[in-house]
Amino acid sequence: MSAGEVLMEGIVFGESPRWHDGRLWLSDWGANQVVTLDGVVRASVPSFPMCIDFLPDGRLLVVDSAHQQVLRQEADGSLVRHADLSGVSSKPWNEIVVDGQGNAYVNSIGFDFPEGEYAPGFVVRVSADGRQVERVADDLAFPNGMAITPDGSTLIVAESYANRLTAFDIVSGGGLDGRRVWAATPGDHPDGICLDEDGSIWYADVGNKHCVLVREGGTIDAVLGIDRGAFACALSREDKPRLFVVGQEWGGPGAQPSGQVIAFPVPVQGAPRP
Repeated sequence: MSAGEVLMEGIVFGESPRWHDGRLWLSDWGANQVVTLDGVVRASVPSFPMCIDFLPDGRLLVVDSAHQQVLRQEADGSLVRHADLSGVSSKPWNEIVVDGQGNAYVNSIGFDFPEGEYAPGFVVRVSADGRQVERVADDLAFPNGMAITPDGSTLIVAESYANRLTAFDIVSGGGLDGRRVWAATPGDHPDGICLDEDGSIWYADVGNKHCVLVREGGTIDAVLGIDRGAFACALSREDKPRLFVVGQEWGGPGAQPSGQVIAFPVPVQGAPRP
């Protein structure tokens, strides 16, 4: 594969890239913004926007961890509370992914990072209308990136502290069952992930400064290195697909801007949304 091309710089602290509506979106925690690759600010969030995804009708959802809630952007650009997470946990909330019915799966790492004592994390399901928040998976070792297969049958979660990708069957009503190891990632701590059209997963690894393409079962097909921590990745759906990697030097949201979006040409485009 070819070397990566830097498409965007000056990101204070980037996370959660998503391919939506023919363009790349991402969170810039340090700037309290959701932006697109063209530099347009799509949302300004009072506290830093942990992670993002989209409802089936295209409306943006933002995890506002500081206030234990999920925000929803309305047609006029305003942000309103979509779901209250405070009744479940006050610990940091992290990733979000939305299924084809509008259910949002949101995970919490389960402890105050980085200074707190480790505790296992969990996943909740937020109903499409935001009114129901149900805990659906427990005992996850720092849950990070998540993806749902296009047929809506499987949720895959990166367990950063367990060096693995873990899969669950999505059952009737949106619950999770059939927990299993989708792929072990020995020596790697998977962070953000994305699915390709062939059913393989790209995962980003901060400490090892690379993204890895892995099949179910653990076979590695590609490794792409960058010169800074790789926090998350997303695939485009284009004739000439690209893997977008959000990378920066680790220093927390208040560090000097070192964030970049780096694009690599890849042979397989992103999987369609469920």
